[in-house]
Amino acid sequence: MPTLGRVEEPARFLASLREQRFRDFELIVVDQNPDERLRPLLAACRDEFPVLHLRLRESGASRARNAGLERCRGEIVAFPDDDCRYPAGLLEHVSGFFAGNPGIDVLCGRLVDDEGRSSILDFDLEAGLVDASNVWVRSIESTIFVRRGATRRVWFDENLGKGAGTPWGSGEGTDYLLKLLELGSLIYYDPDVNVIHPSPVPPYDRRACRRAYSYGCGMGRVLRKYKYPVRSRISYLSGPAAEAVRSLAGLRPDRAGYYWNVFRGRLRGML
Repeated sequence: MPTLGRVEEPARFLASLREQRFRDFELIVVDQNPDERLRPLLAACRDEFPVLHLRLRESGASRARNAGLERCRGEIVAFPDDDCRYPAGLLEHVSGFFAGNPGIDVLCGRLVDDEGRSSILDFDLEAGLVDASNVWVRSIESTIFVRRGATRRVWFDENLGKGAGTPWGSGEGTDYLLKLLELGSLIYYDPDVNVIHPSPVPPYDRRACRRAYSYGCGMGRVLRKYKYPVRSRISYLSGPAAEAVRSLAGLRPDRAGYYWNVFRGRLRGML
């Protein structure tokens, strides 16, 4: 779990770990804070489950995940955000899935809000194998569960993702899965595997627009990196462009500005 600048959100995630029926896990916290704000919180958990507290002065969620990957020991690896929560039966379900499907290397699920609606992405509601065409609606970092053997084959691209110091503010999880697909890994998506995460919009304020642009840049970068065909790139540009037009027509300039930033971010990444 990479974390920076938060205390209340990691506390809620830790509380969700205490509620897990499956207890054979270790939490690796990659702490990028300049202070000791998390130490009391983590110390209070050590009697309930193992916690490895790593300090990382370099910024970037991808750098943090790679630092955690170097130290993890479990048979299954997950990459939770510090502001997500696990439903009580999640780890039990994931462990059972891998036990019953020895040929699958990765299980992906869906981010949902407190009401069970897809958050952040418009997730696919059909289960099935993940490929290069549907990976965009069947995965995101905090819902990825990977067999440890597969994680030894690839690393997160540290030029992608939040805090990387580049314009490419997203796409690291998709890039990670595309690398595994190129190596022949089987990846399965189950929309009933849910991780709870608040939806970042609305409001469609300046912060949301900056995030939309940064995330758009990351997606466009990955589309270019893996040489997606022109028709796919056009499709991923036309969606936010159409939403921007519809929002303007509906007298929603704030929403139009948000989707305009998604569009121009994706375009920059592609170019």
